[in-house]
Parts: sequence; structure tokens; C-alpha cells
Amino acid sequence: MKLNEFFRRKSIANILSDHNISEKTGLHLQKTLGFRDLTAMGIAAIIGAGIFSTIGNASFNGGPAVVTLFIFTAIACGFSALCYAEFASFIPISGSAYTYAYAAFGEIIAWIIGWALIVEYAIGNIVVAISWSDYFTGLMAGLGWHIPEYLCMDYLSAKRGFEEASLLLQSNQTLNSSLQEAYSAWMSAPQLGGFKVVLDLPALGIVIAITALIYRGVKETRNASNIMVAIKLLVVFLVIVVGAFYVNPDNWSPFAPNGMSGVLKGISSVFFAFIGFDALATTAEECKNPQRDLPKSMIASLIICTILYILIAIILTGMVNYTELGVGDPLAFVFEKVNLPWMHGIVAVSAVIAMASVLLVFQNGQPRIWMTMSRDGLLPKKFSAIHPRYKTPWFATIITGLLVAIPALFMNLKEVTDLSSIGTLFAFVLVNAGVIRMESHKNEYHTGFKVPYINGKYWVGILFVLIFSSLYFFKQDSFLYFFSNLLVFKEPEHLTSIEVKTFWDQLPLLSFIVLSFFMAVFSYLRNYSLIPVLGLCSNFYLMTELGLSNWVGFGIWLVFGLVIYFSFGSKNSNLTLKEKTI
Repeated sequence: MKLNEFFRRKSIANILSDHNISEKTGLHLQKTLGFRDLTAMGIAAIIGAGIFSTIGNASFNGGPAVVTLFIFTAIACGFSALCYAEFASFIPISGSAYTYAYAAFGEIIAWIIGWALIVEYAIGNIVVAISWSDYFTGLMAGLGWHIPEYLCMDYLSAKRGFEEASLLLQSNQTLNSSLQEAYSAWMSAPQLGGFKVVLDLPALGIVIAITALIYRGVKETRNASNIMVAIKLLVVFLVIVVGAFYVNPDNWSPFAPNGMSGVLKGISSVFFAFIGFDALATTAEECKNPQRDLPKSMIASLIICTILYILIAIILTGMVNYTELGVGDPLAFVFEKVNLPWMHGIVAVSAVIAMASVLLVFQNGQPRIWMTMSRDGLLPKKFSAIHPRYKTPWFATIITGLLVAIPALFMNLKEVTDLSSIGTLFAFVLVNAGVIRMESHKNEYHTGFKVPYINGKYWVGILFVLIFSSLYFFKQDSFLYFFSNLLVFKEPEHLTSIEVKTFWDQLPLLSFIVLSFFMAVFSYLRNYSLIPVLGLCSNFYLMTELGLSNWVGFGIWLVFGLVIYFSFGSKNSNLTLKEKTI
């Protein structure tokens, strides 16, 4: 194949035509979801681990100023939400960012983004399943039912914890609660064929239950989502109202105790809290009126959740000093501090429900992306098989369940959670870039919703100067060290290992500056729309804050995906097969 053949775009007319053909043959999903259902699913996906767990460490690092990070991240996601809404309005297909990339950039970019979304959904769901297990076992213990540690902990965590605990015990040091649990799990676990039987059965159980619900049908998924969202919104409102009576304004001073560097440490966890609205795009074929309801629900769910996150952050940092919030269950912790044990129980129950609702939405989204990729020939046809009775992509749903359930049973992937964030951010960057790209193809489509056009001719350049100045101000030492010590005064062979590491660590930030510069230039020359440009740049900047190691890991994952594409997808693509028949 020639190089340009890998960038063959699938026109919007062809995308819609292929979809219509599949509907006429009966291979279609059931149209059930309305605006309220979609908004509830968006809230279900967004309000989960972020509000019950990661908000604590973000507040610990940034202090009360963490609210500014929530605002910035919400704005960055808001730009992307508008771009997702535009694409969803004129391409109401379940492929989400994959389909949008196919229309805007071509086949190989579509494959890359589809492969990247596997990281977002699979790793994210594994971590959520494990977190759900932790909350569930804690809740059961509070009710008097103690599940053996070796049946509610993954194998790797138990083994690592046992090894670390053994070293501490040899030196007569005390163990914290997590190490004590890991040590107990490993010591009490039965052996089978010389191997310790350590399994996270609750994590396995919730994934199986959610997968069975999704397999059964979108109506059941919708009803469960609506009920869980109603419960957890009620609890969040209760936390805000009750917590407001225990706020001490003195805890808000100093506002930014660790400066902007402390605030920015929470970018990964705060952004992870906002992941979810993009999953709504995967339900496009099950919406009654996707052109109208998808854009409205994406924006509505993002606004509602942003307001709730900001209020919760204000309440948490007001109830206790930020230095005490570096815990895994901050909502339960603050009510223990003010002697309200009954609120602790309510929070525990709602956390279990919230985690399950997040898992529900993402487990529902992944099979629909695979289904769309399979229709295009990039995955085996079995992935697009629709259940004749339930009208769900049954095979893709089962594979998604296995992909999450098996690792959740044995492995703890919290070390690579950031890969989920970087995969999402990459999708956001491409969707924003896709809206810019499609500006030159307006004659191909008519859309009910369009990102408001603001000419970025001068604004992008002005903002670039302001952003560069701000980065230099807040990261002056890094900038001077990078440009002066590494690039000017020393030869590569004279650099120390620390200097080399610093050089590589600064490359993501340097790439952001280069990208922003070129976006400013092209905006001036081609009058790019301001909102998608800001979305592209802001999300790319969030990627730089995830660290070079995550970029390397993500790059390795994409290379692995390209191997699969060239060995299967490129040969079986519908576009390739059509060209062979001509």
C-alpha cells in the first residue's frame, strides 16, 4: 500500500450510508435514550472515584487553591465537549472519537485513536473495579461481615505488601493498615499447586454483574444508571449542606500553600475525575434524537459535575486543614474528624454506588467502539455481531468484560492509571484538531450544533505570549536549566545522569511550546476557530503534566497497536476491499 492510502478519509456521506445499510439489515441497536437519560449517564461517569478518592490527594498538594485546578480542567474539557458535541451532531455513530478521526484525518489516525481509547476504558475500569472492591469490603466490615483478606485483594498487591512488611518487621518497625492487610492476606492464603490463592473476588463480581446488565440491554443499563445517579446526587448534596455547617474559614488560609507547582501536582487526579462525558458519544445509535440530545447532555453533565466538584473541594478544605487530606477516602475522613459517624456510613454506601455507575458507563462504551471498528473491517466481524433479542453488541460486551475482570482479579494497575488519562487527553486533542480540520470540509455536512466560531487570527498569538510568559514565570528554574545548562554550555558527553534526566523530563513541555507556536502561526494565516485551538492546546498541556514515563508507555502501546493494524486492519479494511473490487 502507498503511504497516502493509510490516510484515506471516510466521507461523512459514506459513514452515514454504511450505518443506514446496517440498520436496514436489522443489525442495529435499540433507540431508547433521551436527554435526561444521557445527562444522567454523563453524571454517572464523571462523579465517581474523583469525588470520593482522588480529590483528597489533590487538595493535600494544592490546598484550597485546588478549586482553580478544577476550574481550569473543566474549561479545558469544556472546549473538548463542544467539539465532541459538534461531531456527535452530524455523525451520530457509536464510534465516538474513532469515527470522528476517520472522517477528519483518515484510517490510520482513526485506528490509533481507537486503540488509545482501549487504554482509557480498560485500564480506567480495572482501577475503578479494584477501588469499588476496597469500598465494598470496607462497607461489609462495617456491617459485621468480614471477607478474608486473600479473597478481596489482588495477587500482586498482597505479594508486594508481604515482602515490604517482612522487611519492616525484621527491623521491629510497625506496619500501617494497608501493609498489615497485605501481610495477613499472603500469610492466610491457601496454596494450590505451590501458588498462593489470592484473588480480588469482589472486583470480579462487580465486573461480571455490570457486564451481564449491559449484555441484557440498553433499557436495563439506562434504568440502573438513572437510579444510581439519583442516589449519589442526593448524597453529594447532603455532604455539601451538612459539611457547610462545619466549615472553618481559617482553613482556607493560606489559599495556595505550595504555590502553583503544588496545585499542578493534582492535574492527573483532577482530570481523571472529569473523564466520562466523551463516553456519551458511544451511545449515539441508541439515542432517540442524537443530533439534539447528545450535544445538550454532554455540556449539561459537564457543567453540573464541575459545580459539584468545586463545592465539594471548598467544603473539604474548609472542614479540615489541607495537610490532613492526603487520604484515600477524604469524604468519610472529614466527617469522622467532626464526629458525625452516621455521615461516614452514608458516604461509604454512596461510594459503592458511585463506583458502580462509573463502571457501568465505561463498560457500556467500549463494546460500541469495537463494534464500529469491526464494521469498518479493522477488527474481526464478530465484534460487530448484534444480539437478535437484546440488540446489544454481545460478543464485544463479553470480551470487554473479560479484558477488565481478569486483570482486576489478579493485578493492581494503579501504577499505570495515568495511561488512562493520557489516552483520554490524546482523544480530546484529536477531536479538537478534527473540528479545525473539518472547517475546510463544510460542504460535506450540515449540522444541528456547531462550535461557536471566534476568529483566532490574533487571539491565539496573544494567548501564546501570555502562556509562554506564565510558564516561564512559574517554571523559571526548569526553563533556565533546560536551555542554558543542557543546550548551550555543555556537550552531551559531559552531562551528568541527573542533567540528562532533566533534559528528557522537559521534552513534553517543550513540545507543548512548539505546538502552541505553530497553532498561533496557522491561526493567523488561516483564521482558525479559537475554541478548538484552545481545546487542543489546553489538553496537550495537561498531557505534558503527566510525565515523560507515561508518554513512553503510551507510545509503546500505540506501536503495539500499529503492529496489529498493519497485520490485520489495513488488509481487511472496507476501504481496501472496495479498492480491490474496482
